[in-house]
Amino acid sequence: MRDATRAVERAKRTLALAMAQDQAEGRKLAAARAEVAELEGRATEALKADRAELAERAAEAIAAREADAQAAEKARAIFAAEIGRLESHVRNQSARLAELDRGRRLARATEAVRIARRGRLEPAPCTQATLSEAEATLARLREKQTESCGAEAALDALDVPPRAQSVNETLAEAGFGPPVKPRAADVLARLKEKAGIPA
Repeated sequence: MRDATRAVERAKRTLALAMAQDQAEGRKLAAARAEVAELEGRATEALKADRAELAERAAEAIAAREADAQAAEKARAIFAAEIGRLESHVRNQSARLAELDRGRRLARATEAVRIARRGRLEPAPCTQATLSEAEATLARLREKQTESCGAEAALDALDVPPRAQSVNETLAEAGFGPPVKPRAADVLARLKEKAGIPA
């Protein structure tokens, strides 16, 4: 399905490119025709004024632009045929892709209904647990998880021997002995003393 979608998108891009090239050739053709008309008018005036050399140069330029116009006309004919073929191809492929997509959606919906009916009309597979069995299993798992978390916390508390440092910090914070680590109040008092501000 994805490959088919990509192929249709590529065909659309090719069609758009062919249309853009056809439009570019159309602009070239219009410009060449306008330039030929302008050159013919000026060359005619040059001939009337007896300026043959200018009329000859204009004739050469006209011949070159007419060749450009003919090439643009041929290119447009080729693009017109290609565009017609590509448009038909894109329409056909898009219709087939849309039909495939509708079929895919219908197949998915049919499968979803079949799965929803499983266990009601068709016997449930042996490996499929019922909802009540699944709920009971989930409750047991949650209970075991709660028990194991509590046991882990108790074990952690038993495994940590009281460190002398932590006991020392606790005693210092209670006001027994000097502080173990700097306190903000002590730093502020020291700064005030340095600045000569009474505490």
